[in-house]
Amino acid sequence: MLPPWLVLSLFPLSALGAIDRTFGVAPDLLPKYAPRKDGTWNCLDGSKEIPWNFVNDDSCDCPDGSDEPGTGACPDTYFYCKNEGHTGSLIPSSRVKDGLCEPQCCDGSDERQGVCPNVCQEVGEAHRKKLAEELKLRKTGSKIRSSYITYAQKEKKRLEGVIENNAKEILLREKEYERLKDIADRTESLSAAALEHKQQSPLYLSLIDHSNALKSLQREHNKLLEREKELSNILDTLRTGYNPNYQDMAVLEAVRGWEYIAGLPHINDVGKNGGDSDVSDEEAGISDSSENVEEEEELEEGMWTKEELDKELDDLLKSDYVSLLMEHEEHVRSPVEGSLIFDIASYLPDSVVPQYEDFKDILLGWMAMFGIIREQEGADTSRARQALQDAENALNKVKREKENAEQDIQKIFDPTMFGAEGEWKKLDGTCLEYPSGDYVYELCFFGEAKQKPTKGGSTFTLGRFSSWNKSPEVQVGSPEYYSKQVYDRGTKCWNGPERSVVLVMTCGTENAIHSVQELEKCEYQFTGTTPALCLPVDSNGNGKAGSREEL
Repeated sequence: MLPPWLVLSLFPLSALGAIDRTFGVAPDLLPKYAPRKDGTWNCLDGSKEIPWNFVNDDSCDCPDGSDEPGTGACPDTYFYCKNEGHTGSLIPSSRVKDGLCEPQCCDGSDERQGVCPNVCQEVGEAHRKKLAEELKLRKTGSKIRSSYITYAQKEKKRLEGVIENNAKEILLREKEYERLKDIADRTESLSAAALEHKQQSPLYLSLIDHSNALKSLQREHNKLLEREKELSNILDTLRTGYNPNYQDMAVLEAVRGWEYIAGLPHINDVGKNGGDSDVSDEEAGISDSSENVEEEEELEEGMWTKEELDKELDDLLKSDYVSLLMEHEEHVRSPVEGSLIFDIASYLPDSVVPQYEDFKDILLGWMAMFGIIREQEGADTSRARQALQDAENALNKVKREKENAEQDIQKIFDPTMFGAEGEWKKLDGTCLEYPSGDYVYELCFFGEAKQKPTKGGSTFTLGRFSSWNKSPEVQVGSPEYYSKQVYDRGTKCWNGPERSVVLVMTCGTENAIHSVQELEKCEYQFTGTTPALCLPVDSNGNGKAGSREEL
């Protein structure tokens, strides 16, 4: 006996009674499927007018196939499954009534009644549960992304503070550089004889005497420390090695005296080879050392402690006294050369100083040529020049720090770098690892990707960050743009190209690499997740590009 559905299929649709002419029509096209008053209907492309009862009669009458939305009679058309309890979907009409249950039509409407069960309720519930989980993930991820944006804003403020402080420091260091440059220039222009004359000043000679005295005291102090160390060793040996049973009062007094000075307990009080002394403290004439603890001497203002002497005396003795002398002259504004011909410039108007300097140079040249004065010999300027060089290096270092901070602050909100909202700045330098067989793959955001062996061997560079998604059809700043990172210019393969990596990312609550594939020779694809791609979610559960959800 034939099954009922097969028996029904032997009859034309017109013989089955009332037919739903809108069967298989998508909701947005339903208004167009209505007959006119005269019982006719126009094909959707307007090319033909047919009787309304020709619609869904399993015979293709319209050139565009629009008269058969619910059958497979016309090629290249689509059938709409309502899927009540789930979401509707379109399938090619060629799959209608082909005896196969299409998963896109969970209500089974693509086949004759009874062929496919209606599972839309179960499928819909599973789909809604999955959507809820994805929505929760996106909301959690968007909060983390929001914290990344907050970090970028704080980093911007920090860099602004660095730039401001560096600008102030540059002004101070430029003044210090100019001061040292003036000293170095004056030292270079100073004759050896004039410098020797200045070094005869009472202040300079006193500084040298004090320096020599400190060096001598330091030498003697070091000798005494060595001697004290040797004596301490001798007394320690005596303290631990003498026999108290001999009742040698001189030895006992020496031991007790050393214990008092060194702040040590009496050796017999703490035990020494299990023996006890027969001589008491009163018999030895020595009182309890705890009663004679020496109070720490109070230092006068400006005096150095022992720690300061140990740490800072050497630096003080290395002072450049010639430079100090020149700075002293700068401080008191004393004459540079010590004669009227050099002092007179300070009394002249600024407008005539250049002419005076030219005249002075010519006059000195003639006087030196005729032997009236000796030509100036250069003074030792190495220390002054070294101080100037150090000041210049320090100035340049601060300038570089300021320039680097200015460049960094420009990158934070650059769409081609850390994103328009700075959401990627937090990940700068963050490294992720993925173990795979004999290798561990490492990728540091905006840095370098590597292939590291686990059992010995060479580590290969797979590339350095080059750009975001390079596809020309992708708009800069869009989620698709940030879904890929390109790392190239890696170590060259043997008989192959340079290694490279494309990192493909999706929204996730953690920064992680989930897979590594070598799609072509030495061309790798990493897939992973990151909260930086989790856009804020609106009331409908849709991501809002460029918006922000506060924590």
